[in-house]
Amino acid sequence: MPYQSIKAWKEQVIKPEENEKYLVNGNDFIDEETIFQHLQNQKNPDPQYIREIIQKSLAIERLEPQETAALLNVSDEDLWQEMYQAGLEVKRRVYDNRIVFFAPLYCSNLCVNNCAYCGFRNENRSEKRRILSLEEIQQETTVVINEGHKRMIVVYGEHPQSDADYIAATIRAIYDVRVPVNSHYSSIRRVNVNAAPLSVADYQKLKEVGIGTFQVFQETYHKPTYAAVHPVNTIKGNFQWRLYALHRAMEAGIDDVAIGALFGLYDWRFEVMGLLYHAIDLERQFGIGPHTISFPRLMPASGSWLSTHSRWKVSDADFKKLVTVLRLSVPYTGMIVTARESAEIRREVIGVGCTQTDASTRIGVGGYTEALQALTHLQHGEQDETKQQFMLGDTRSLDEVVRELAQRGMITSFCTAGYRCGRTGDKIMGLLKGCVEGKFCKLNAVLTFREYLDDYASPATRAIGEQLIAAELDAIEREPFFHKGKLLENFEKMYQRVTNGERDIYL
Repeated sequence: MPYQSIKAWKEQVIKPEENEKYLVNGNDFIDEETIFQHLQNQKNPDPQYIREIIQKSLAIERLEPQETAALLNVSDEDLWQEMYQAGLEVKRRVYDNRIVFFAPLYCSNLCVNNCAYCGFRNENRSEKRRILSLEEIQQETTVVINEGHKRMIVVYGEHPQSDADYIAATIRAIYDVRVPVNSHYSSIRRVNVNAAPLSVADYQKLKEVGIGTFQVFQETYHKPTYAAVHPVNTIKGNFQWRLYALHRAMEAGIDDVAIGALFGLYDWRFEVMGLLYHAIDLERQFGIGPHTISFPRLMPASGSWLSTHSRWKVSDADFKKLVTVLRLSVPYTGMIVTARESAEIRREVIGVGCTQTDASTRIGVGGYTEALQALTHLQHGEQDETKQQFMLGDTRSLDEVVRELAQRGMITSFCTAGYRCGRTGDKIMGLLKGCVEGKFCKLNAVLTFREYLDDYASPATRAIGEQLIAAELDAIEREPFFHKGKLLENFEKMYQRVTNGERDIYL
């Protein structure tokens, strides 16, 4: 697109009037002075107070800012051990022992922004730019389906060529893919989106084509840092346009939204507080908080000095702590750890309450097809930084990660039932807070895990998976909740149908 056309497009993207209704006395919900006061006032918290906060989390109640600030100030390692254990217990009560899997698909790395930490930044001349055609997107989707995935998150740079119309077209293209597997067809059942903030009208376009969750990361809630890493003359330089992106999505009818921060740009304690305030404001204005929270760490990126030299980079030990505090602070919300992190770190934070992750991940534009067709010199596990936004820490296959989790007694779920049964938005939040949704999800997790074992698992993974699924069936039989009405009877019939080769059956 010609320079003048891009310039004109940039000038009409931001619609400040769409934010105004959400401001309070002209102010947004990030009050830095208040956050700093909470962190200062809760220094050296009393251990008994911390244990009372933990009990509140275990009751699946969202914490208040001063309570979260107290957790962030804990220095006693024994107390941290109690918090780690509580984080996993919160996760078990709300989500049971399942881990939901997805695959990211990068559709475009064209971008008009110039974020200091990102490989997609406009001034990065070493990045090889590309936008996928709909045919290429379907080729990528086919590869992802053949790994065994059922849900996908599609990712785009901010550019007129990857606008809402393009995003909507890519979602339709993904849903249209049907891949033969044994005696049936497999497909992607839910498409989530990670993209630039949109207007209400553009969000409605995505709603119409069946978008799942819309995900926008604020990157940093600290306004001076935000201004420093996002040039003022770029779209992303507008703090409030991004801050209220998910409010506008909710207004447009997208009732599952996802927040996140890029840890390593500023003090991790401040960012945790920012995420909490974001959740609180969504609850205040819409009655429901975020569907998921993400907490990616700054990773090396092509053409970015900051990505390797930030003074705020988060250590592995602090990363585990921040994940734990988020788990306790917003106990009903899903939490996503991605292949940015090493296998070792993913094991650690899954153990304190994460609920979703990815595997077999390729984040280069066109990366899945290239890897399959050996169009690149890269061997398994190697990466080309000139084709992706940042470097990954874990490049293991889905089969490997599924097997590892099964060995730990965690069942992999590919379930998308809740979204298609209407258990979204305020409906699913009520079920999550009441620790009911996890029970339905346990049944659907077993059904989808059965599908995976029969259709995709290696012999080694299937052997371990069969042991796990037997234990899950036994646990379901012993759980009184499942004996209400005909729930257990219906599940057993469905399980037999899946065993006999039927697919996409859910409660």
